[in-house]
Amino acid sequence: MSEKKAKLKKEEESLEETPVTENEGFSADDTLEELKARLVESEAKVQELMDALQRERADFLNYRRRTDQEKMMAGQFASGEVIRKFLAGIDDLERALSHKKEGDCTWADGVELVYRKFINILETEGVKKIEAEGKEFDPQYHEALMQEAADGVESGIVTAVLLPGYTHKDRVLRPAQVKVAQ
Repeated sequence: MSEKKAKLKKEEESLEETPVTENEGFSADDTLEELKARLVESEAKVQELMDALQRERADFLNYRRRTDQEKMMAGQFASGEVIRKFLAGIDDLERALSHKKEGDCTWADGVELVYRKFINILETEGVKKIEAEGKEFDPQYHEALMQEAADGVESGIVTAVLLPGYTHKDRVLRPAQVKVAQ
């Protein structure tokens, strides 16, 4: 017989000779009160561990919820930055269209078509133009570039929009640059 097999056989024989008792950790000398005390202590430990487990589960769920929200916010921020870069081009298209005359050449119609496509894309992405003219000045949505005296208009009312502002999913991408009544 090989040396390994002999060693395994000795270990098996020694295990067979060892008596196994059902009440491991308890002796016959333990009294009923001692056993009850151990039981109460064990139940308290189990409850403590269950409470710790529930706290860990709650912490993990909060962590998962927070990271999911951070991912969503990062995605919205990134898309907002890309959209903000396109706003300069849209402003240029609006300026070009503001000089279009009635019966003008067909290239102006093409520019208007491209402009409308851009606006439709922005609207489907949740971008909205900030309505400012005739509204009360709100520094969260408006950037005052000028103040002027205006007859028949209350102070603090936007009288003209110099550059439109936009929001993306309730976040201001760019405030509207406006004139305000003095």
